[in-house]
Amino acid sequence: MEPFVIKLIGFAAATCTTVAYAPQAIKVWKTRSTGDISLGMFLVMVLGIALWLVYGLLSGDAPLVAANAVTMVLAGGILVMKLRYG
Repeated sequence: MEPFVIKLIGFAAATCTTVAYAPQAIKVWKTRSTGDISLGMFLVMVLGIALWLVYGLLSGDAPLVAANAVTMVLAGGILVMKLRYG
């Protein structure tokens, strides 16, 4: 398979998994309600995203870096609101 096609698949996957956090982040932002969100899950998830971001930076993988940078903002924002609003 062509390297360009492989990168396109990576960016498409990255877009899907990153955009998946947007509705939850928007809902939490609007309602300030995080009661149904698992703190433990989001702590582990944000740690995992941070590690994927570091891995992407070290390996020079643009789709991984782009996806995890944006996902870190969204998931990190949800985590901050969970810690703040309970």
